[in-house]
Amino acid sequence: MRLHFIAVGGAIMHQLAIALQRKGYHITGSDDEITDPAKSNLAEAGLLPEVPGWFPEKITGDLDGIILGMHAKADNPELVRAGELGLKIYSFPEYIYEVSKNKKRVVVAGSHGKTTTTSMIMHVLKESGLAFDYLVGARVAGFEQSVKITDAPVIILEGDEYPASVIEKRPKIHFYRPHISVLTGIAWDHVNVFPTFSNYREQFDIYLRTFTEDSVLIYNREDAEVRFLGEKFSNVFRTVPYQTPDFIIADNTVVVSTPYGEQPLQIFGSHNMQNMEAARMVCNELGIDDLKFYKSIATFQGAARRFEKISEREGFTAYRDFAHAPSKLKATLKGARNQFAEHYLVACFELHTYSSLNADFLKEYEGAMEHCDAGAVFFSTHALNLKGLPPLSKEDVKRHFKRDDLVVFDKKEELEEWIQDAVAGSDRPVCLLLMSSGTFDGMRTDF
Repeated sequence: MRLHFIAVGGAIMHQLAIALQRKGYHITGSDDEITDPAKSNLAEAGLLPEVPGWFPEKITGDLDGIILGMHAKADNPELVRAGELGLKIYSFPEYIYEVSKNKKRVVVAGSHGKTTTTSMIMHVLKESGLAFDYLVGARVAGFEQSVKITDAPVIILEGDEYPASVIEKRPKIHFYRPHISVLTGIAWDHVNVFPTFSNYREQFDIYLRTFTEDSVLIYNREDAEVRFLGEKFSNVFRTVPYQTPDFIIADNTVVVSTPYGEQPLQIFGSHNMQNMEAARMVCNELGIDDLKFYKSIATFQGAARRFEKISEREGFTAYRDFAHAPSKLKATLKGARNQFAEHYLVACFELHTYSSLNADFLKEYEGAMEHCDAGAVFFSTHALNLKGLPPLSKEDVKRHFKRDDLVVFDKKEELEEWIQDAVAGSDRPVCLLLMSSGTFDGMRTDF
């Protein structure tokens, strides 16, 4: 099988390229810019293009297909050449479905919790010795890559609702046709693609219409939008609701109640307890009983950048989290507040995505920073320029968050100084939480 990747440097694209090469396929690729970790990963696999750019001469009639990344534009010269030659062009979700037609497909969908829930399922399946493939949006401890494609009978997929490619505007989840699916929550996101909440919500309704009568939907009954859809489709296929299980916090450790006794965990936050419950039900569907599940999940430490501990010393702990949408931000901060009730909680949030940097969307963040003792919001003019968005006013940002003592920064050096002062000025143990899908413009994290 000979495949060429257009925009091979994408976070998932490069992982899929490596996975297919390991499967024995002949893989080539191009991109106009590749940064780490994709650059190093591709180089190690011998797949890094010799020079950046687009080269239509790479597109030849003997290719079995093209896999097109979201980064490529419609006038990409390699894409144009592929069209002229009549080659089969796949977005990566279309290709994932193509290679998983004969597998049992498990898809974790929803506005939040997808990566963690997917990672939990992967962790338990691995601990149980089951053979499976996967696609997940972060590095997971115990797994070398974030995409694996073999001849395994099951595949676990993190299902993204963002468009598949420049020529295929439907959300990625619309292509997977799952046998088992989780729906975690529905909260407006990706406003550059879905300009209204109604339009965004509709994508999940369409997703559920791709199910067959043999499909199973495991849905979060505590989310009103999800519950509405779960009940709507309950006569079409099997639907199984879940909710937050009973748990307590003892000595800064979450302990969940199970039929087999209390089980300490290495994760925390009610949102992660919800994620765990969804993962448990998926694992049940795959033949793993609760006793084995709880024994395995006890060693789960989380996915990269999902409440990941980055520093610890006496009286100080720092975490980073991928939270960026309002619902994710609220859940992460609430979880941290409950877990570190006696700590001085210092929270820093970066407006980084197109949605979060959009002045019309900022009102969705009202009250999102209420659970911290000291809060700061950061945005960079560089990110605004890259996304072609107009300037933001620090006063407007603060107004939308509805917190009088919130501090807003647009220079990382000033944010660094504020963090240092906040940490040093506390007479209580400090928990520092850095929340962003970016890097705070390259800000240091060794506080």
